[in-house]
Amino acid sequence: MWRGRVGALLRVWGFWPTGGPRRRLLSCDAASQAESNSPHCWNCGGPWGPGREDRFFCPQCRALQAPDPTRDYFSLMDCNRSFRVDTAKLQHRYQQLQRLVHPDFFSQRSQTEKDFSEKHSTLVNDAYKTLLAPLSRGLYLLKLHGIEIPERTDYEMDRQFLMEIMEINEKLAEAESEAAMKEIESIVKAKQKEFTDNVSSAFEQETGSCLVTQAGLQFLGSSHPPASASQSAGIADDFEEAKEILTKMRYFSNIEEKIKLKKIPL
Repeated sequence: MWRGRVGALLRVWGFWPTGGPRRRLLSCDAASQAESNSPHCWNCGGPWGPGREDRFFCPQCRALQAPDPTRDYFSLMDCNRSFRVDTAKLQHRYQQLQRLVHPDFFSQRSQTEKDFSEKHSTLVNDAYKTLLAPLSRGLYLLKLHGIEIPERTDYEMDRQFLMEIMEINEKLAEAESEAAMKEIESIVKAKQKEFTDNVSSAFEQETGSCLVTQAGLQFLGSSHPPASASQSAGIADDFEEAKEILTKMRYFSNIEEKIKLKKIPL
């Protein structure tokens, strides 16, 4: 209670912002030390680092720098770290970055910049493809939280779902007409749409739980106990739900690939 009253008074007096305690300002020596520890441009030696607004070019000599290893795909593509992604905005960002770092624009530059350009362009392509498709986007979100589903996973699936997969595969193997193929495609498309909506809800619930927990811990301070076991279990359950749905999506994604292969004339 005393902590809350003091915090309220500090906010009224303007010493403490509403978002939480203000960080202590760096002294001149500390700021100088931070500057000296930051990366430097390979070309001119000037200070450059991920914290700067321009993460691609040196602010002094404008030489292209190496890709920032601390940056995830969502940050690179200017998207919120969420399962819901504005695909139109994603495509615009992809085109913008390729105009900025594509190797074609560095043919007359140094070999170092040519090499960096290749790495940047590959990274942008990978980020775009990963975030564009719901399945790969969901798997990447799990990966950012330290959860991975192996390609050949033994993840336990319910018997009814496995029977459904077997039946669709049998229908696909027996399909000879275009109408039969379209029927199977329609079933698979509807299932993937259902799974996409469900996994989106699972990720939103997880994100909401994390934000509430983090906000509570920031307000209470480190001297108070962490989230309760029930809160932690709830967050884990949401991840587990997303993991299960994405595994099902992978099964149907394999069927989609089989459909594409069957459409290719021998």
